[in-house]
Amino acid sequence: MTDQHETDLLDRVPDGLFVGGTWRPASDGATLEVRDPSTNAVIKTIASATVDDGLAALTAADDAFPAWAATPARERAEILRRAFDLLQERADDVALLMTLEMGKPLAESRGEVTYGGEFLRWFGEEAARIQGRYGANPEGTGRMIVTQHPVGPCFLITPWNFPLAMATRKIAPALAAGCTVVIKPATLTPLTTLLFAQLLADAGVPDGVVNVITTTNTGPVSEAIIRDPRLRKLSFTGSTPVGKTLLAQAADGVLRTSMELGGNAPFVVFEDADLDKAVDGAIAAKFRNIGEACTAANRFVVHRSVADAFAQRVTARVEEFRTGRGTEDGVTIGPLIDDRAVDKAAALVDDAVARGASLLTGGAAIDGPGTYYQATVLSDVPAGSDILREEIFGPVVAIVPFDDEDDAVRIANDTEYGLVSYVYTRDLARGQRMIERLATGMMGLNVGVVSNAAAPFGGWNMSGLGREGGAEGIHEYLQTKYTLTADPFA
Repeated sequence: MTDQHETDLLDRVPDGLFVGGTWRPASDGATLEVRDPSTNAVIKTIASATVDDGLAALTAADDAFPAWAATPARERAEILRRAFDLLQERADDVALLMTLEMGKPLAESRGEVTYGGEFLRWFGEEAARIQGRYGANPEGTGRMIVTQHPVGPCFLITPWNFPLAMATRKIAPALAAGCTVVIKPATLTPLTTLLFAQLLADAGVPDGVVNVITTTNTGPVSEAIIRDPRLRKLSFTGSTPVGKTLLAQAADGVLRTSMELGGNAPFVVFEDADLDKAVDGAIAAKFRNIGEACTAANRFVVHRSVADAFAQRVTARVEEFRTGRGTEDGVTIGPLIDDRAVDKAAALVDDAVARGASLLTGGAAIDGPGTYYQATVLSDVPAGSDILREEIFGPVVAIVPFDDEDDAVRIANDTEYGLVSYVYTRDLARGQRMIERLATGMMGLNVGVVSNAAAPFGGWNMSGLGREGGAEGIHEYLQTKYTLTADPFA
């Protein structure tokens, strides 16, 4: 049961669709239930959009686009700054709401508020720095003018695991660039986006610039929006199979696309690494967000000479964790998002053990209300194990020994994904070689967390297209125009 503060907060969360600056029910009255994964209890019932509702949201974004694109960059920046300030004022409510709908411990949710807010601040600052160039052409017969323009209405699809940060990471650069948006949060964790939409309106975002649709009819609603010729940009964070489907749909309209897809991050520990720091980094890289992160370390590739010591130290740390409801003091591991996540973690662990991996701690679901799985450490995981190929998305460490640098690189790169990698070594030259040799879009060298609003987030290969964050992030929402003018001195 929730306490009174939780009840009051949930009552303040809008339960409708946000279209053209107005909260409204679904056109057919349909609803969806949002559950607390720590108890499986329904905590809120909200509107479930139809295809017509989705298109109405796109109409609102399209109607609002000309005026928003013409709004001075400084004004757009000030609105984003006000949103940042309001988020700091309301941080406790936003953090609690994330914990209620997603399950992560409150400390993690507060960290996400800080992280997510930085996208509002960063892209507010970038709005006034959109640049072009001017100069003579090489022949000297004219002047070249290169300008940047907002791409137009955007459709943003966010995942369930970071309900605030994934919304701010997409909305902030879009608004900074002068685009309008329709955002569809994940059905499992939509409430944070609804509360954030109200915050944006309170910050002064004009009607129709940000529209929110929640729905259980995800496929048809999304496809109708994507195939509408008014849409000019699609940004998606989620699984690679779904991303491929959306890319195919976007092809007909030749949409600009950003895809942040799956990961299978290697965490490489060399024999010369500072083992204490490597263990600290491993805990951060694996157990942040209960392991439910695309950047979570998936395969711990550890030099054979230190593999046992590393496994023992990690196991000792893991056995100190406290599992429980994220609102409880001292909890470090909350519930997984749903039963399917628990079943997947169990299947991957069971497969690895059956193939010969050693189970050092954990390895089972936890009975009772809620969807909990024990924090788990596996060592000597053999090649061919499913856990080395599939994204775990749970609190499971899988350790694989290696013998030399070439062996480490081969194991680390043995995946179709290429989002992020982590390397621990005190050898500067080796670190530089690993930057060159590991096929990932991001890398942590002697650090276990790489995400930052000022850095370009994104992967290679099956991990996606485009970048979010950094100076690169705003360009995902801009298109380039080149103009040639006659020589003014002719």
